[in-house]
Amino acid sequence: MARRAGTVLASVAALALTACGTGAADDDATLQILAAASLTDAFTELGTRFEAEHDGVDVEFSFGSSTDLAQQAADGAPGDVLATADEDTMAIATAAGAVADPLVFATNVMVIVTPQDNPAGVRSLDDLAGTTWVRCADEAPCGKAARAVLERAGTTARPASLEEDARATLDKVLSGEADASLVYATDAASAGDAVTTIDIPAAERERNPYLLATLGRAGDADLAGEWAAFVTGPDGEAVLTEAGFSRP
Repeated sequence: MARRAGTVLASVAALALTACGTGAADDDATLQILAAASLTDAFTELGTRFEAEHDGVDVEFSFGSSTDLAQQAADGAPGDVLATADEDTMAIATAAGAVADPLVFATNVMVIVTPQDNPAGVRSLDDLAGTTWVRCADEAPCGKAARAVLERAGTTARPASLEEDARATLDKVLSGEADASLVYATDAASAGDAVTTIDIPAAERERNPYLLATLGRAGDADLAGEWAAFVTGPDGEAVLTEAGFSRP
């Protein structure tokens, strides 16, 4: 991981001080957050809690592929906070000067999911051969992670399709269009009993760091800083852990 723990902790501390200094937002305000699709459940829950603690604040989300969102931020799209599922995609926005000092706030790992009854009998990466299985596209963080896992395992089975993001990949299994898919552990957790989850051995596992940064075009940089401090604080830790993320 490129960012060392000391740098991360220093960034979190700075954000926390910003939040303490500003307190709850005044009057009506909208906080626009661009976030990786795999953060949908956790961030939606945190958005509800944040609104409850900040009178007059509406939290609006744009969930999607980290690559697409980072490019939008680099191109000057409106928004206050960017959260991506790996360092490479955040680097797109950083290189364009759209964000500064991103911090790692969570990590995620890949798993295999199948329909609940697992009709194809998938038990490992080796079992993907001969089945209809899917993964994320190469340019998405979940696609890079899936490809790394497959390479480590020496698996050469080819996917039936490459999907835009982790949620679209999960949906292929939920809809019955795929026998299996490689998704994040958090996406598998969000599906609950609708899927069977198969862990990938630690030696083959890819752990993705999730990064958060305030956008330079933020309408209220203080409020954006409060959101970052909230995500990295006790509420954020509890919700992210419950969703299946690990802390950095």
